[in-house]
Amino acid sequence: METEHSPTSGETAATQISRIAKTLKSQLETVIFGQGEAIDLLLVGLLSEGHILLEGLPGTAKTTLVKTLARLLSLDFNRIQLTPDMLPAEITGTSIYDLNTRSFSFKQGPIFTDLLLADEINRTPPKTQSALLEAMEEQQVTTDGQRNPLSPLFTVIATLNPVEFEGTFPLPEAQLDRFMMKINIGYPAAGAEKQMLSEFASHAGNRYLYQKALTPVASREDILHCRKLLGQIMVEDSLLDYILQIIQDTRQNPNIELGCSPRSALSLLAASRAHAAIEGQSFVTPDNVKAVTGAVIRHRLILTPEAELDELTPDHMVQQTLNKIPVPR
Repeated sequence: METEHSPTSGETAATQISRIAKTLKSQLETVIFGQGEAIDLLLVGLLSEGHILLEGLPGTAKTTLVKTLARLLSLDFNRIQLTPDMLPAEITGTSIYDLNTRSFSFKQGPIFTDLLLADEINRTPPKTQSALLEAMEEQQVTTDGQRNPLSPLFTVIATLNPVEFEGTFPLPEAQLDRFMMKINIGYPAAGAEKQMLSEFASHAGNRYLYQKALTPVASREDILHCRKLLGQIMVEDSLLDYILQIIQDTRQNPNIELGCSPRSALSLLAASRAHAAIEGQSFVTPDNVKAVTGAVIRHRLILTPEAELDELTPDHMVQQTLNKIPVPR
């Protein structure tokens, strides 16, 4: 689909990516109020081919944010409400016997889409959570020995509720590591919440603001093209060393029982590149790395019992690391 915001060959890679990202952000902010940082990080994850965890209290517009993004990009979108009794086949699909042809045919599950919203992923047991592992890493689903490829844009955005633990199943480390970023969504500031109320009043009480007329501002082809352009964003060796030192420090910190994997380093590099491009920069700076480090590594850190007793959090550890590692000049 061609849009007025589609990339043009006369622009630099950073300019093309920045223009599309900023247009998307401005449209998202007409529906989602007071979540500018979360929107920035969501776009970073989408552009850098990452799957995303959204953690926030009930009513903070996590689902609305994802639905609105899908509408603005005209993406194929599916939502699955995960529950304790859900089976893996309800996500991936299953083989069904056809009496007429006397053969099995594969019926695709909701995972066959561009953007998959896995609502409350920690409410479903590990067996069902693991149904997403192959899809997230290899963009395919294997059933009965048959490989079924997924959309080239396939992205999982999963939500977590941080206050309800009864009847939930913590995500295993292997599953968490498949998510490039974990974005925390808090309450909006008072001014933004007032703006939301004003919008509510002007729409005759329609609280589902994402249902208002939204014109797509880019397409799935634009996002795929932007992903290819990210390779043109330069990263100096000193920045690679900086990223490596951040990752390695998490493995040496006495308060951290399990630090970051090599996959984390790749995720941090990709996210830093996307952040630089969204800012309109043709090269990555330490500020770009710092801006995404928390979202990229917070969910990968397992603290020691002693650290938890001291009321330390993964975000404390991230800040400690960033304060400790010398910034390249």
